[in-house]
Amino acid sequence: MAPNNSSKTSEESHQLTDFIWEGTDEPHFSRRHAILKKYPQIKELYGVDPNTKYKVTLVVIAQLALAYYMQYLSWPAVILIGRSLGGFANQFLNLAVHEITHNLAFAHPLHNRLYAVLVANLPLGIPSAITFQKYHMEHHLYQGVDGIDMDIPTRWEGRTFDSNAKKLIWVFFQPLFYILRPISVKPKPMGKWEVFNWIVILGFDFLTVYYFDWKPLTYLLCGSLLAMGYHPVAGHFIAEHYVFAKGYETYSYYGPLNYVTLNVGYHNEHHDFPRIPGSRLPLIRKIAPEFYENLPHHYSWVKVIWEYIVDPTVGPYSRVMRKTSRYDKLD
Repeated sequence: MAPNNSSKTSEESHQLTDFIWEGTDEPHFSRRHAILKKYPQIKELYGVDPNTKYKVTLVVIAQLALAYYMQYLSWPAVILIGRSLGGFANQFLNLAVHEITHNLAFAHPLHNRLYAVLVANLPLGIPSAITFQKYHMEHHLYQGVDGIDMDIPTRWEGRTFDSNAKKLIWVFFQPLFYILRPISVKPKPMGKWEVFNWIVILGFDFLTVYYFDWKPLTYLLCGSLLAMGYHPVAGHFIAEHYVFAKGYETYSYYGPLNYVTLNVGYHNEHHDFPRIPGSRLPLIRKIAPEFYENLPHHYSWVKVIWEYIVDPTVGPYSRVMRKTSRYDKLD
């Protein structure tokens, strides 16, 4: 079942001028408890996936090997391969950092943090793992809450990118907004782990350029930055929470790109059960199908990007917002 916009009224048939404000709490807490009441065996899916670290390590090794090889190619080839093949790899690693943020790669939080910084974050070229962790858990605990959930675009984005042509630009620069939004809207003091993250990644970048020139690092940065806008996998940024069907604020995607994104497409399932690793998220839908089969979901992340740009009723303001949340824990 794809998102259905046919329920939109004539008053809603133009670009939104404000967020979609709700007086209700986010749906995941209540659905999680309803599912667990009926299917308590789902708690057996909680915990670490021991295979995650092997998958991530393999992709890191492959990315570093490709980056090394880039020094022998032309600049156009470096950029093209970085944006395409490197984009798939670095999107995978970005989502691996997401998985590790939930402490789903190792049993001990310290081991997850060390692995995120010293392994998964290296080919990304940008010190992002610890900063992402600082803000991402708030996205789960306070989904849509004004001033707390930094996954929501700013009002400046909503006012500025209010046409199809402007949304073309917004999608291209989405990684920049995604990076700058938290530190500009809700800056937090830089802790020792964040300093450690910056030292490791900037040190790695410096050594890469020093020993192998700029092409290897350019290849890695193209996979991190250029591929977060117009790239098949990048559609997940828009697909997850932008409102395409009235009354729904989280959407799953059940297509083949889940195989290269640690099942991040199972996004309703992930928000319902953030302590279940991506490899087991499909099992939730199999165990409790009646809770998910009637929810609108996406068939294609590429189509999501296209519809976001051409549909005048969808834009940066197409997010559900609320003043507060009465839930402050993940269980």
